Parts: sequence; C-alpha cells; structure tokens
Amino acid sequence: MKTIEVDEELYRYIASNTRHIGESASDILRRLLNLENKADADPRPVAAPAVTQGEGVRHMLASGVLAAQDSAIERFMTILAVLYRENPAAFAQASDIKGRKRIYFADSEAALLAAGNTTKPRAIEGSPYWVITNTNTGRKRNIVAQLMAAMGYAHGLIERVSQSI
Repeated sequence: MKTIEVDEELYRYIASNTRHIGESASDILRRLLNLENKADADPRPVAAPAVTQGEGVRHMLASGVLAAQDSAIERFMTILAVLYRENPAAFAQASDIKGRKRIYFADSEAALLAAGNTTKPRAIEGSPYWVITNTNTGRKRNIVAQLMAAMGYAHGLIERVSQSI
C-alpha cells in the first residue's frame, strides 16, 4: 500500500463519495474511475483511511472560511455541508432534530414547505438534505449543537462551531 497526499478539496470529494462505513479510499477511487476491483487478486484486507473526527470541522474553523462569509445563513449552510462531508452516515441523525412545531431537516424541499409557510428551505451542498433557514441565529446555533452532539463531537468543538455562526 502506498501513501499519497491530496489537498483538502480532493479529500472531501473522495470522502463524500463513500457508500458505506469502512469503504477504503482505494475502493472509492476504483469505483469513481471505473477500474476493476483488485480485491479478488489480493485477498489482504485494505484499511480505510484514518480520519480523526472533527478534522474537517477544525480545518473549517482555522481556515477563516466562516469569517469571510457575510451572513449567518451562509455560515450555517457551510457548517452543515462540512458536517455532512465529514460523516454522511452520522449526519442521518439530522432528521431527528425537530422544533416544537417545525421540522428542521428533510430530504426534499417539498417536505419542508409542507411543514410550514415561511421555512425558506435550502439544499445542503453535497448532500441529499434540505434545511430550513428562516430561523434566528440562536436557533441556528442550537440546531448545529444538537446535530453535532448526535454525531458524537466533543463539547468544546461543538461550542466553537456554534458560536462561529
């Protein structure tokens, strides 16, 4: 097995094309490039690339990408996209987060529009999910905090991300 370095954008692209937990980077690239699977020729197990939880989130915070955005909505959408890219399976917990009268996440714009008149749904970039954006900044922070907690992030990181909205 060889090691190569890739930039953050390419890494996120590869990770976003993961079909199941434990799928190796080699398997993902073989599928994307339509190459035959060499698993039959080499029976040794291929380890998935080591990813530290929160690595993408920490990079987002350190890079200043959030500070460069003009609105809380744009920061909110960027955070959600990064969380999805970092762990699509755990992001599925998003559908469990609801308000007293509103649902916050859905798999279609129509589902959010049907749940309220002024939800202003937007697609989360690179994911199959939609989120309502017609909430105040405090509610957006709460949504992100609940989502990250459900995904298993550390409390300190949750606080940093929530306050960056």
